Amino acid sequence: MTDWRSIFGHKRPYDEQVDGIETAIDAARDGGYSVVEGACGTGKTMIALTAGVDLVRDPDTDYERVFVLTSVKQQLHQFEEDLETINENLPDDWNPVSGLTLVGKADVCPYNRAGAGGIDDGNVYDRCETLRDRTRDLTGEGGDTTAGSLTAQARSQQIGLADSGRQGGGPRLLQTAGETAPYSPGIPEYSDGGPVDVSTEYCPFYAQYLEDLPEEGSDGDAVEAVPYDFTEAGMITPKDLVARSVAHGTCPHSVMGAVLGHVEVVIGNYYHAFDPRTTGSFTGALLDDSTFVVCDEAHMLEPRVRDLVSDGVADRTLRDAETELSRVIQPIKFEREGRRAEGGSKTADADLVRAELNDSDVSYDELEQTLEFVRDLRSELDRRVTAHLDRKHRGWQSNLTDLSDDEIPLRDPAEPAEDELTAWAREAGYGDADWVRAEAVGAVVERVLNEAEDEDRTRAAPAVGRVLGEWYRRGHTDYFREIELERTWDDTEPADSWRRAYNARMALHNCVPSDAIGERLGMFGGGILMSATLEPMDAFTEVTGLDYLEREEDRPVVERRYGLHFPEENRESFAVAAPKYTYDNRGRPGEESEAQRASSGAGDSPLNPTRRQYVDAVAKVGRLPGNVLVGMPSYAEADWLAGVLEERLEKPVLLDAASDDETTQALKREFFDGEGKVLVTSLRGTLTEGVDYSGDRLAAAVVCGVPIVNTSSPRTKAVRRAYDDEFGDGFTYALTIPAVRKARQAIGRVIRSPEDVGVRVLLDERYARDSWDSVRPYLPDDGEFQPVSPDMLDVGLDRFKSRLEQ
Repeated sequence: MTDWRSIFGHKRPYDEQVDGIETAIDAARDGGYSVVEGACGTGKTMIALTAGVDLVRDPDTDYERVFVLTSVKQQLHQFEEDLETINENLPDDWNPVSGLTLVGKADVCPYNRAGAGGIDDGNVYDRCETLRDRTRDLTGEGGDTTAGSLTAQARSQQIGLADSGRQGGGPRLLQTAGETAPYSPGIPEYSDGGPVDVSTEYCPFYAQYLEDLPEEGSDGDAVEAVPYDFTEAGMITPKDLVARSVAHGTCPHSVMGAVLGHVEVVIGNYYHAFDPRTTGSFTGALLDDSTFVVCDEAHMLEPRVRDLVSDGVADRTLRDAETELSRVIQPIKFEREGRRAEGGSKTADADLVRAELNDSDVSYDELEQTLEFVRDLRSELDRRVTAHLDRKHRGWQSNLTDLSDDEIPLRDPAEPAEDELTAWAREAGYGDADWVRAEAVGAVVERVLNEAEDEDRTRAAPAVGRVLGEWYRRGHTDYFREIELERTWDDTEPADSWRRAYNARMALHNCVPSDAIGERLGMFGGGILMSATLEPMDAFTEVTGLDYLEREEDRPVVERRYGLHFPEENRESFAVAAPKYTYDNRGRPGEESEAQRASSGAGDSPLNPTRRQYVDAVAKVGRLPGNVLVGMPSYAEADWLAGVLEERLEKPVLLDAASDDETTQALKREFFDGEGKVLVTSLRGTLTEGVDYSGDRLAAAVVCGVPIVNTSSPRTKAVRRAYDDEFGDGFTYALTIPAVRKARQAIGRVIRSPEDVGVRVLLDERYARDSWDSVRPYLPDDGEFQPVSPDMLDVGLDRFKSRLEQ
């Protein structure tokens, strides 16, 4: 048995860390899980890594690796840093702990990173697969050349550039991650040298990887193709992986796959463990009882997995599948009719189609039937979207730019029943086989087209077939079916068509993902789930399926709660009994009755009583020295409040809106730089979770209202009903508890270290008082959030400032 203190990365653990590590180790030895709610500063990352590495290095356990899952990129970096800290402090005679961070092809493809070879984020996956297939075809059995010859040719091409006297003093080589590849930035081509020259693009990086692989039939493993000793390399970040691979001229993504099952710590995202397509093609080898799994930010486990195990297919994908089916059917159809297939793009010939059909259990009649089904589905989709817009937005054809995202439920969300699209299909004469066989048909279509075009790329038909099969198989209580309307713009569509403004999607939502989560957690040997906001624990273990593992599989689930252990005198926490910040109380931004306008003082903005109290309270906090973060229930409410605060405060007021990551990062930098500011954002945005506001970056945080999602949404109603059936109280489990966790995450940005000083304010009487809809029971039971009336908030803030000035 190892001594975990030799692994722990710091000189002296907190008491909470000692308990957390030993609890996690003991639970995992019995095949169980520890569930940890730990305030910021608990050191949860080090707890998880220490426990996991100890189990992996203990010869008396069967654990071979730690698999870290997190939904926040900053936390991913925290695990990397903590593993590096562990390695820096290991005993001198210990080997470093090997680690690897998983990312997508777009992040590691040398061409994509360098902006070379015509490869970018939009085509990197398809281009990668095509280049890989061509490289394998050239070098495999019956191929024209060898992997070594291809890499040698690619290296000689850059030498040829230098010999040609090209200006610049030497060959132009691909550069990325601080390293230079032995290849030029362009995609090389192999020429067969025949009388009719046929050139084939290939990937030299992948060719080098194939060259480094052990010979087929030998006792070697793919890990032998890794061009460095990863057992001595410690933590390999994505940049490290790319740099080491590019310098050798090999494929970083292939190296990542080769190393995946051999390192001691793998760091990834939730989809690496829960997305069916990712686990099926990449990370499936990690899903067994030799893995100790770490679910970080575990309060996000339920909503993230719900999205991953839901499915859907867009109208445009249906259109593409229709085209693909037609192209496969056409050669045989025209042959039977005595016509030639139309020219133009590459297409399959009749012999190829027949050969693929003969190798499968799909018939030509099934191809035609599936095409007819897909066409009719698109027509029915068009009819339903048009009818919905006619009903909801009269004259919408002349106001396409005014349309917003929308949902069209296919059943009453509150009453589980067969959906209308399934009923339509049955009435139109389509039976069970049409739904179920579409997946096999789609697979044949993909094989035919990839063979015909000599290009292995993602096709629409398999995705359509998979979704149609799932649509038929899944139940109608745990799953909710609807048509989603996503706001887009496509000038190629007719000016009066909804397709010009929308992409419609047949959506199949998993309302209750507890079975999917619990089933996947049950595949691992044990682990730890942790977050700063998991309470109430009994609800968390139910919605994640942990209670089932404990009850039915006799696997222990041990709970731990660790509060803030930083100096109490450095913080104040208030729950202000302002009127509930609900739509009924506040109305829409800017709305005001005549009576309210008459009662407003001269020069005052017209605010109803609820909004006035919230603005007053936020302004009081906003006048504190330093940066203040304000979280609102939505971006629209954030926009309103920022506008009002600009008139009230002397310090700058920044507004966060739904935007891309680059814009958000720029806003964050502006907030951190210079004198104090107020930043107003949505509690459903990215600035209230997983962002480091340590030090003097944040002096106070205010949460306005309980950020319950739109309860009128059909999908939300369906989830609530499904949770009613599953857990007995759908509103609490599906809406209230996740909303309070959002609020607690935002408030938790303030105090991040023993030196941090700040104020935390929850504005809404539901945080302050016991009532039928009170959320106070879901706050930490340490009594820190003092209930105060709005007019006493000043007193509390002044008391805090005076204490700090002493």
